[in-house]
Amino acid sequence: MPHAGHVASHVPVLLGETVAALALRGDGIYVDATFGRGGHSRAILAALSPHGRLVAIDRDPQAETAAGAIADPRFVFRRARFSELPQVLAALAIARVDGVLLDLGVSSPQLEDPARGFSFRFDGPLDMRMDPTRGESAAGFVARASIDELTEVIRDYGEERFAQSVARAIAKAREVRPIVSTRQLADVVAQAIGARTRGDWRQDPAARTFQALRIAVNRELEELATTLPAAVPLLEHDGRLAVISFHSLEDRIVKRFIAWASRPFGGDPRLARMPIRERALPPAPLVAIGRAIKPSDTEIGANPRARSAVLRVAGRTQAPLPADWPRGFDAGLQ
Repeated sequence: MPHAGHVASHVPVLLGETVAALALRGDGIYVDATFGRGGHSRAILAALSPHGRLVAIDRDPQAETAAGAIADPRFVFRRARFSELPQVLAALAIARVDGVLLDLGVSSPQLEDPARGFSFRFDGPLDMRMDPTRGESAAGFVARASIDELTEVIRDYGEERFAQSVARAIAKAREVRPIVSTRQLADVVAQAIGARTRGDWRQDPAARTFQALRIAVNRELEELATTLPAAVPLLEHDGRLAVISFHSLEDRIVKRFIAWASRPFGGDPRLARMPIRERALPPAPLVAIGRAIKPSDTEIGANPRARSAVLRVAGRTQAPLPADWPRGFDAGLQ
């Protein structure tokens, strides 16, 4: 069997559980829609036969470089946002796949590279874009956003209870000089929050604000809410959808989507209120498989970043999709 390349430095989270959740068939076609540094992709390739295929997607140019190390005829990489999954597969003339994996959030190499500007722990340019060649940087957003817009983003995406104080501090600081580095922003946030109790002494005062800006800059929740319903028509019957989330905002969207798509009335509340036997209702296109899976204490001990990970899995049923799919799905982004 072809060699799948060297092992990446990034430690993939819930690796064994994810491979099991995909219920891999040796000759199946799978999508790793968040390649990162390829940990999950290598494990999937190792489980496939010579007739299997794996399509990997990532918008990060460094992920594209890492994918170049996998010399395997069963493997193809495309640099794209994962919301572009339908277009990527169409261009490859692939109509259906046996499984789709989404490993959300930011990878260790992204966090640990000061030049990417994701982390308050290193001083670097305030960028935070997963694709640094496209879109507005965090510095650009911080420079132009109104106090109300900053407050909304930091409150909604960072779940920061001092969001308004932080937003005002940012607005005041940028009048003196542009906020262009991670250290500048972290200092501004720390001063705004001050010595107020966090409840979690392990968390840096800037953590929530940095998370919020990263989510906003990369449109992470919108990407997820678009991709989940778009993936379902691409799944073969009995195909699997596996999603790893790292914070409650992501997990809420995944949980809500799986619950909605697993209802026998297709998520249409009008049908739910009618006196119809359940077996006469339109069958659900997805079925939730098992409960949410979390990392073991052993994995968390070896990789503390795994602590907040949650894996949810759903399977495609035999049911046809409604003609107006996915009408009625509310991701609850706000």
